[in-house]
Amino acid sequence: MREPMPTRCPRPRRRAAMRASYFSITSLASMALLAACGAVPVPPTTWLRLPAQAPASAMPAISAAPAAAAPVRAAEVWQLMLPVRLPGHLERDNLFVPQGSSGAALQPLSAARWVEPLHEAVPRLLREDLVRLQGGLPLWQAPLPPGLVVARQLRIEVAAFEIAADGRSLLTHARWSIADARGAQTPRVHEARFDTAATAAPGGSGQAEAWALVHRAAIAALAARIAATLGS
Repeated sequence: MREPMPTRCPRPRRRAAMRASYFSITSLASMALLAACGAVPVPPTTWLRLPAQAPASAMPAISAAPAAAAPVRAAEVWQLMLPVRLPGHLERDNLFVPQGSSGAALQPLSAARWVEPLHEAVPRLLREDLVRLQGGLPLWQAPLPPGLVVARQLRIEVAAFEIAADGRSLLTHARWSIADARGAQTPRVHEARFDTAATAAPGGSGQAEAWALVHRAAIAALAARIAATLGS
């Protein structure tokens, strides 16, 4: 007795299934193409850094700072205490610019990012500028080498470091204290408020770079003010 032949799908039904699958794939490809055509191009990110050397535009601000006192004695070892505190919003990698006449509203500058966080760059550059201004001041940061005896401790807090509401300058407000590492003397506390003017109205394609240089000039000006108090 013959075994029954296996049942086969009728040919018209198979053609219909293949046709439906083809149309599904075609529809998905068309939708993906339309989505790609409608996407808004994303501008490339501009990565900003603060140069090691202060820009030439910083020289007038440094000259306007109080004249430096007598240099620190070469035998004294100083320590810059960390962290150097900055406003909380500067923990981000965005460059914030004011929006509106009051300056209370901020918005990140589109497609501009700090390659090094400001809470790391500012202390590093302040220390380097202070060493240069004091002719090689032995200013250390933790961790200290074994056996090193610190004579003075420098603490810095930056309360404001932001672009002014009119967009023409950078506002800096800082406090710092100088203390005997052994606690033998009462710490001396100093404060400074100043504006660092933009050499040109920052705007257009070079806006981010222009503001980065203004930030660097402000750091140099702050270092000059701190240096003027170290030997007093």
